[in-house]
Amino acid sequence: MVVAVVEISQTLDRGLRLLEVLSGSSDGLTVAEASTVLGVNRTIVYRLLATLEQHGLVRRVAGGRFSVGFGVLTLAGSVQPSLRQVAQPVLRALADDVGATAHLTIADGAEALAVAVVEPTRTDYHVAYRVGSRHPLERGAAGRAVLGGREGSAAFVSTVGELQTGASGVAAPVIGVPGVEASVGVIALSALDDDTVGPRVVAAAAQLGERLG
Repeated sequence: MVVAVVEISQTLDRGLRLLEVLSGSSDGLTVAEASTVLGVNRTIVYRLLATLEQHGLVRRVAGGRFSVGFGVLTLAGSVQPSLRQVAQPVLRALADDVGATAHLTIADGAEALAVAVVEPTRTDYHVAYRVGSRHPLERGAAGRAVLGGREGSAAFVSTVGELQTGASGVAAPVIGVPGVEASVGVIALSALDDDTVGPRVVAAAAQLGERLG
């Protein structure tokens, strides 16, 4: 049996790891702190930071610290349309199956951001949930599902009245897609049957994960 050996760029790998580390630090990191986390020489870290800063992906903040730069927004802006395109048929099927508004939500810092929403076609009334809606990850089924996904759980989460009085939500994390922290969920003005809706939401999240993977 022949085993294929894939060569990678060590410098690029370190740069990407550095961006991941910086994105997880709300206050930024010094060169020394980043060097310790990555386990590489300070000189190497400084060169990586200087290069990333030149491209707008890293910026200097107070106290000689570095944080993720605004250039990442340009890169992220091209991701959301792709996610929406892939998610649309999955959300359409889920919305019509459950009879509730379906949505794809991603983690954006400490907030949950709705990037795709599909309303059911055969209901007299439904929740008007808008693309671009934000709320803390700790509130609402969508955000809580993302947090559960970080812990490796694929289970669905259900909430009532956390984002809108009387509204019920059920969501499940999208698992196994590198670089994507997301959940698929539904929201309705009436109560949702967890035993019925939960497994369907989990299945939709799994289907989306397969498509993205």
